[in-house]
Amino acid sequence: MSEPWDADPDAMLSRRLGRSPGELGTTGGRDGCPDIWELDNGDIAVIGRDLTEAYRAGLPQDVRVGAGERLVVVPRATLLSAKADLPDV
Repeated sequence: MSEPWDADPDAMLSRRLGRSPGELGTTGGRDGCPDIWELDNGDIAVIGRDLTEAYRAGLPQDVRVGAGERLVVVPRATLLSAKADLPDV
């Protein structure tokens, strides 16, 4: 059986997936989030709003937000703009 996945805190941001928040108009002139990045180990980093507590009570039975995890929300435009940068496999 394979080992469970764990985030590598030493992985570095490698390339942005999709367009920048400025290009998408999702910054509102404030912070630079939301954003999606590929790490140098192939994992994906998502920058968005932490809404873990707002969603916790309504999560489906098979969804868990574990210790050290957060439920992060990004605008639809952010994810859709990253689609072209994601491989099919």
